[in-house]
Amino acid sequence: MKILLVIPRYGLTTKKNYGYSFPIGLGYISSVLKQANHEVDCLNLNHLEGITEKLIREQLNKKKYDIVCSGHLGIGYAIIEKITKASRNHPSKPKIILGGALITSEPKLMLQSLKPDFIVIGEGEITILELLKELQKNKSNFSKIKGIGYVNKNKELIFTKPRELISDLDSLPLPDFTGFGFEEKLDNSGNEDIGRAFDYPRAYPILCSRGCPFHCTFCYHSLGDKYRTRTIEDVIKEIEIAIKKYRINGIFIYDDLFSLNKERLYDFCKKIKKLIKKTPWDIKWTCQFSVLHADKKTLKMLKDSGCYVVGFGFESYSQKILQSMRKPITPKQIDNAIKASKEAGITIQGNFILGDIEETKETAYTTLNYWKKTCESQIRIGFIQPYPGSEVYNHCIRKGIIKDKLDFIKNHMAHTNFINMTNHMTDKEFLQLKKDTLNAIREQTKQIIPLKVERIRKNRYNLKVKCPFCNETLIYKNFFFRNRFFYRVNAPCRRCDKRIFIVSRLYKFIVDHYNELEIPRKTYLSIQDRFLKKIM
Repeated sequence: MKILLVIPRYGLTTKKNYGYSFPIGLGYISSVLKQANHEVDCLNLNHLEGITEKLIREQLNKKKYDIVCSGHLGIGYAIIEKITKASRNHPSKPKIILGGALITSEPKLMLQSLKPDFIVIGEGEITILELLKELQKNKSNFSKIKGIGYVNKNKELIFTKPRELISDLDSLPLPDFTGFGFEEKLDNSGNEDIGRAFDYPRAYPILCSRGCPFHCTFCYHSLGDKYRTRTIEDVIKEIEIAIKKYRINGIFIYDDLFSLNKERLYDFCKKIKKLIKKTPWDIKWTCQFSVLHADKKTLKMLKDSGCYVVGFGFESYSQKILQSMRKPITPKQIDNAIKASKEAGITIQGNFILGDIEETKETAYTTLNYWKKTCESQIRIGFIQPYPGSEVYNHCIRKGIIKDKLDFIKNHMAHTNFINMTNHMTDKEFLQLKKDTLNAIREQTKQIIPLKVERIRKNRYNLKVKCPFCNETLIYKNFFFRNRFFYRVNAPCRRCDKRIFIVSRLYKFIVDHYNELEIPRKTYLSIQDRFLKKIM
């Protein structure tokens, strides 16, 4: 069958955007489709300028496609709606199949509102092949295909039995990025990729496991969510192929948790170090870690094998809230992880998130005060977001905080919502916490104006800065920002490893006068958000 895979835009824009996380899931779908001898084309909207509807229409005019496939995370409703509408309205009438976390987290709601021909719930590699096989037969016996949703001839919503998780991940072909514009993305990658380890990064995304052994209340967990791993041999094989094919110098490990099995972790470090050693150029890698495994010896081993940045989910410094979140860690382990990372010379990425269901004024300020005292603005602090499918999302629905699920997903999903979903804080207390947190971020974050800004090409700049921590003068090349008068970028100091926040004068002025400008700023952002969702 002739299939068009559409990679959705990952930003509210009609411009080219190369600063997005590459969709490995669609890469696996492309791979299994090609292995089954289907004819696959890709349309990566991130690499094109123009309105989505027009771009879809132009691509569908080129060839008579049988199928259009796409998918996204929970925050991607607006762009998936546009892809679906444009495909449905085209005279060629291709079948539309949607998947991803947006679909799997709210299958009934998405089937009703987006009106695709089929949705794939959960892992899609086996499901999509069985579905296409049935469509090729020109039959409508879809009820036996596990893991799908559709509307039957009687206009009834049908959801079949759940699809079993793929137990042997090595049985899957390696993800295929051919036609995704992957090399174009690499050629246009800015200093923001691979933790600023290189001025001209060429970072490869890889998934070494699926699922997570933990069930934190703020995370979405798909069906079953059993933690499964690929063999290290299979992982290294993929990396070796990528290095040769794409001249990779950075590796992004996308796993929710890379450190669960220490023996496996040691094996990876040993093999990746050997691979890097025989490569004619330097290679760095990053991963997500747990404080459970962040001892001094392990982090030094990571550093020695090329790991440059480690991401931690600290979430809270209150043991009570960590337990409420189902986060199996302790404040003491958070202390140890921060200390061990600094000693190993690894840049820390991490998060504290306030506003858990059981948050109180006391527990919230325990975390905020710890952050102010310890973190030197190196670790982010924000508020929990109720993403579809998570326990906190379900709590917000039960409590009536989210009254209309579709309206929330379409119009109010954001990374910066401030929603009081707590059982123990008044709205007044929560608002004060928000103000105190934002004030702390502004006061603690050492935002510096660069000593020199040099434009090297369109939207690309070299910056000369002085580290506010160690006073080293540094030159960073190839930063991306659309407006040289209003920007905020960050980079770890290449001497002391601490993250520096580099801002324009205008940005610093707005931050310094945040309270006075809050109402016009919020109004502007709200109008901009709605406008961009309409035109993109």
